[in-house]
Amino acid sequence: MVAALGASLCFGVASVLQAAGARASAPGSGSGVDTRLLARAVRQWTYLFGLALDGVGFLFELVALRTLPIYTVGAALAASLAVTAIGASRMLHTRLSRPEWAAVGAVCGGLALLGLSSGAEGGGHGGTALRWSTLAAAGAVLLIGWAAGRLPDRPRAAILGLGAGFGFGVVEVAVRLIDSLSPGALFANPALYAVVLGGGAAFLLLTSALQRGSVTAATAGMVIGETIGPALVGVLALGDRTRAGWTPVAVAGFVLAVLGALVLARFGEVAPPPPAEPAGTPGRDTHPAGEDEDAAPDTHPARGRAD
Repeated sequence: MVAALGASLCFGVASVLQAAGARASAPGSGSGVDTRLLARAVRQWTYLFGLALDGVGFLFELVALRTLPIYTVGAALAASLAVTAIGASRMLHTRLSRPEWAAVGAVCGGLALLGLSSGAEGGGHGGTALRWSTLAAAGAVLLIGWAAGRLPDRPRAAILGLGAGFGFGVVEVAVRLIDSLSPGALFANPALYAVVLGGGAAFLLLTSALQRGSVTAATAGMVIGETIGPALVGVLALGDRTRAGWTPVAVAGFVLAVLGALVLARFGEVAPPPPAEPAGTPGRDTHPAGEDEDAAPDTHPARGRAD
């Protein structure tokens, strides 16, 4: 559980750093599958630092997935949403509303319930059909990105984040389907290629979402995508279970954490704030902080002509 929460902390901070790096690079094409945007983003030190944190977080996640049920690890990773929301409010100067702070508390409370109720991971490693299904699902993530890139700006970030979450969810399941690390068995296992394709596709979608839309909404969509599906696969196909008699507590914690993510997706900031006007721009006048330019007409003759 400590490893899962460590991964959550790394992923939460990484999302904010990657958003800052993506927004500092040149605008992308608008497509969710934009490799050129990713190539430009990696030239920003903030994005690279975020990638490094993702690498550390992934190592923590691997440790957690080999010990805990997938649903517990997924819900622990949902705490990255709270880290991202707080980090975005500091680094990207976004403002959290009361519903958002309540949602952050719901995510953390749900995690506490799940931590108390989770049992050991299941002993199942899935069959051949499940391994090939994870590879097919990884390919479908690219299709989600292509479709989401055609949406209007408002829902684009959340859908791209959701697709990225599906990609990371594929990775969570595929890691559990790798039951042998011998070279012959490893490279013949479709789950290995699902890890590579799902993780790569998820990074493409997430980078586009973080550049063009709400960091909170994109991360909320990602959390939902990487939590629900893998949890069901873990319970139905891999034998994950709760502690004896704690199933209702686990269900309540899972629902609370996901509902908190949904609220953050609904109330998250729609887009990054517009860049400030350079001082002395023709046709514009400076105003003291907090003054509303449209609150009253300006009768100054020169100002009126400029407008």
